[in-house]
Amino acid sequence: MRMRKKKHGAERIAACAAYLIEDTSLLANLGSDPTAIFPAKKPIHMEIGCGKGSFAVGMAKAHPEWNFIAMEKISDVACCALEKTAAEARKEGEWTADNLRFLIGDAQHLSEWVEPHSVSRIYLNFSDPWPKSGYAKRRLTHRGFLELYKNVLVEGGELYLKTDNEGLFDFSLEEFEAMGLTVLFSSRDFHKTPEAKGNIMTEYETNFSSQGMPIYCARVKF
Repeated sequence: MRMRKKKHGAERIAACAAYLIEDTSLLANLGSDPTAIFPAKKPIHMEIGCGKGSFAVGMAKAHPEWNFIAMEKISDVACCALEKTAAEARKEGEWTADNLRFLIGDAQHLSEWVEPHSVSRIYLNFSDPWPKSGYAKRRLTHRGFLELYKNVLVEGGELYLKTDNEGLFDFSLEEFEAMGLTVLFSSRDFHKTPEAKGNIMTEYETNFSSQGMPIYCARVKF
C-alpha cells in the first residue's frame, strides 16, 4: 500500500538535516576518512531500504562501536525514520545519534557514490520481493545488485538478509550461489534459532512475527 504523502515533508526532513547525508560526494571517502559524515572512524554498516527506521535506530543504539548508514529511496518514508532518530536522540541517555546517518536515494547509485571497499556489512530487511518474473532484476538480491555490493564491501564483507517472502528467499539463495558467495547461515524460521539472540526487529518483522509467520534469514560472505 502506497504511503500517503507527508504534509510539509520537505520542511520536516530539513528539520532533521543533522542526521541526513545530503551531499553524496561525502561518501567518496567513506572508508578512508569518514569524518566528514561521522565524528569518529569506525566500521561502516549499511541498511538498504530502511523503512521507518526502527532497525537502524535500534542497531545504532545497540552498537556504538559501528557507524551506521540507513538508505531509503522514498523521501516520505525516510522522513519518518529521520524524525524517529531525532526523537530518540532527544531522550535522556548517552545516545546522541552521532553514529547514525540517513541517505535518501536508490541503491542503483551505490557504486557511483560510495568509496570502493569501505562498508563492512550490508543489511536487506524485508525488501520488496517483486514477485513477477519480469521484475527479477529489481530485486535487491539480484546478481546485478550483488555486484554493486561487492564493489562497496570490504574484502570478506557480509550481507544479512531477512524476509517474510519464501519466493524471494529461494531466489536469493540461487543468486548467492551463482555469484560464488559463501553462505554462513541460513534459516527458514530465524526466530527459533540461536542466531536470533540480540536480533533487532523491523516494523514489518514485529507485525509478521505477531501473526506467527516464519522469518527467513541468510548471512553471506563476499
